[in-house]
Amino acid sequence: MSHESDNEQTETDLLFQLAYAELHEVACSYMQRERDSHTLSPTALLNEAYIRLAGSGSRFRDYDHFAATAATVMRHILVNHAKAKRTAKRGKDWIKSPLDHLADQYDSRAGDLVALDAALEQLELVDNLQRRLVDLRFFAGFTMEQAADALGISARSAYYEWAHVRAWLRQQLAVDIDGQ
Repeated sequence: MSHESDNEQTETDLLFQLAYAELHEVACSYMQRERDSHTLSPTALLNEAYIRLAGSGSRFRDYDHFAATAATVMRHILVNHAKAKRTAKRGKDWIKSPLDHLADQYDSRAGDLVALDAALEQLELVDNLQRRLVDLRFFAGFTMEQAADALGISARSAYYEWAHVRAWLRQQLAVDIDGQ
């Protein structure tokens, strides 16, 4: 292992230790949106995100950049988990049981997350700034001022972009992302 990669690992470890409590709250927030029977716990989600971040060799500008990246990684983990669950549920050799309708209710949340991820991928092609704003506000739990600072824009611009992206997402998903 090279000296430079040792430094990157140490930086990631240090940032993770500093951000652990905040990131655990983000993970808890994510998991509250998931079905009750989800196989990941907030701690497991956070640990999986750490493994991916530590193995990526990524460099981070600052604490906010690290926290935003970690929140995005956690979202990707949940989306991949939901996609895998939906794929497994479509197993052609499975025999339907009378309790399958209960599983269908829980899978609707996984479908919502997959639909949101698809909408965000589409948004990224149209407006990357708005996509990053959604990641910071909705997934990382940043305040508008924190998100504006992380994006290098004014708070006023962030509020303007947020209003537009919320309207766009409502149209795409027919839901209010603030849960109102």
